[in-house]
Amino acid sequence: MALTPQDVSRIANLARLELSDTEAASMLTQLNGFFGIVEQMSAVDTRGVEPLYTPLSAVQDVTLRLRDDVVTETNQRERNQRSAPAVEGGLFLVPKVIE
Repeated sequence: MALTPQDVSRIANLARLELSDTEAASMLTQLNGFFGIVEQMSAVDTRGVEPLYTPLSAVQDVTLRLRDDVVTETNQRERNQRSAPAVEGGLFLVPKVIE
């Protein structure tokens, strides 16, 4: 999928970017190069290849060191709200900003 200069202009407009003609031409080249790489990668047959959970597992056996899923924190709401300028019923009070 090759982009056109009009595509780059539309993308720049959507991203709120102001590109000069030179910058737009450079961006067109870069984006088309990027999409070329994506097309090459998409052409590779990856059926039967297991996904890696870490890049290291491609070169060595890696065992995951998982911790037990247990609660390690306690309710410290009162301590966390001590520095708040206004608190009521365990909630932070903020000034009204919309009339």
